Amino acid sequence: MSDERPIQRRTFLKASGAAAATVSLAGCSSGGDDGSDDDGSDNNTSDDGMDDGNTTDDGDDGDEMAEFEVSITQGNMPSGLDPHDHRETPTDVVMLHAYEGVLNRDASGQIQNRLATEYERVEDGQARFTIREDVQFHNGDDLTPEDVAYTINRIVDEEVGFASPQNDQLAGVSEAEVADDARAVDVYSDGLNPTVFSSFATYCDVMQQSWVEEREKSEIGQDMMGTGPFELDSYTEDQEVVLTRNEDYWNDPAEVSEVSFTAASESSTRVNQLLNGETDITVNVPPQEVSRVESSDSARTESAPSTRILYNGMRYDVEPFSDPDFRRAMNYAIDLESIVSNVLEGFGDQTGQPTLEGFVGYNEDIDPYPYEPDTAEQLVEDSGHAGVEIELHTPNGRYLKDFAIAQAVVGYIDELENVSASVNQRDFGSLTDDLLTGNIEDKPPWYLIGWGEATFDGGLVITALLTTDGALSSYSDDEVDQLMAESDDQSGDERQATLEEVNQLIHDRAPWIFLNRQYSVYGASDRIDWDARSDERIDAYEISRP
Repeated sequence: MSDERPIQRRTFLKASGAAAATVSLAGCSSGGDDGSDDDGSDNNTSDDGMDDGNTTDDGDDGDEMAEFEVSITQGNMPSGLDPHDHRETPTDVVMLHAYEGVLNRDASGQIQNRLATEYERVEDGQARFTIREDVQFHNGDDLTPEDVAYTINRIVDEEVGFASPQNDQLAGVSEAEVADDARAVDVYSDGLNPTVFSSFATYCDVMQQSWVEEREKSEIGQDMMGTGPFELDSYTEDQEVVLTRNEDYWNDPAEVSEVSFTAASESSTRVNQLLNGETDITVNVPPQEVSRVESSDSARTESAPSTRILYNGMRYDVEPFSDPDFRRAMNYAIDLESIVSNVLEGFGDQTGQPTLEGFVGYNEDIDPYPYEPDTAEQLVEDSGHAGVEIELHTPNGRYLKDFAIAQAVVGYIDELENVSASVNQRDFGSLTDDLLTGNIEDKPPWYLIGWGEATFDGGLVITALLTTDGALSSYSDDEVDQLMAESDDQSGDERQATLEEVNQLIHDRAPWIFLNRQYSVYGASDRIDWDARSDERIDAYEISRP
């Protein structure tokens, strides 16, 4: 265990900007190729072995593969075990232990090779990944380029498998095929696709083609077959997932011998479990519980800047949210500064645009909406919706103080003389199912949700959340759609300028109530050595004994 204590908020803020800036540079080089080397070449090569700094601990008994069981408690259980059929971080955290991508990111956000040993941009619209040899799936079968190409096509082409909700995570990618003259996979995009390597460093868990094709969709969601450092031991839906160390992992086997995942929606329950020694890592320790964890003799807090934004989406196609004056009124109605200071106790940043500071496309000239309830009431009158009653759909326990934030938002709006507001607490899985539906009329008119974008690219945030066909969008604007389409064929300063323009449009037209950047605050047992990451990955492969 490190001797350093968890970073305080001042250091936290400073680290947030530094980490984001580092990854932004990695994701948007001067040549527009986010996979380029430091010398600007469109190629990346590593040794055949991947070194994450993880080595087994001989221990006092000399047994390199000693038992070391670790438990992790999240706010929600995974929605299933199909790595391509979800959009939730709690599910992704479980998936990353059994499945791997062609690329990966280290804790600082830098792109690394994973199942690919090289990656390069062959030409505009064509990228190539050279696939690592001597990698086996958990059933002992060799990984092939065909498996990688099939995986990519399963995500981007519903005729290959199903309508994956992750389609836009590989935005711009149209298909993949095995290269004729190399152990490689060629990925084709519509246009330049400036974010292709950044996307593959974050998304696309590789599956075995034959294993998938031999099973019904329901079976895939109940089992796992990857190449990762852990393999599935047992799965009890909505209760527990247990994975055990892959002793034949192509890189060094993990020090952790078994990792189990459970969930508790109430933060107090999670903290009590941590302090009672029932779990080793717990998510979203609320600010008021930090001192209790820190003063214990068995646990500590671990903090990291988050890439997640929280917001209240408003459906543009239903009244009163179809009126931009009403949407702006909702932003003026809330005291966001007070919410960050009092509800989050400073563990958050105000936002006024969908792109976070440090991300590609961030517009530094945009400020959060000020608290002006008189302006809000006048805009409600101007919109013609005075006297309206609205209901905010929100999860409880998925994000840091999510329900408390929702209550505060509704409280401020309900104080307006011409609007009544209430809260509808929802199961997180049920809410995300509604939001991911392809039919906008099935989505709640007003909701709280969070979005983490580990690529540090604002264009991908906007595409997913605010374009007409975005995976989680409840907004449509022809000008936004057109500008985002143009950005797909741009790079460098030109793309940055376009995204800044889009962020300004979105701020002005207010499709959301802009809320806060989330800070990730974890509780960790002193029996483990582990550092929190800004991308919200909780990776047992990075855990060791103190």
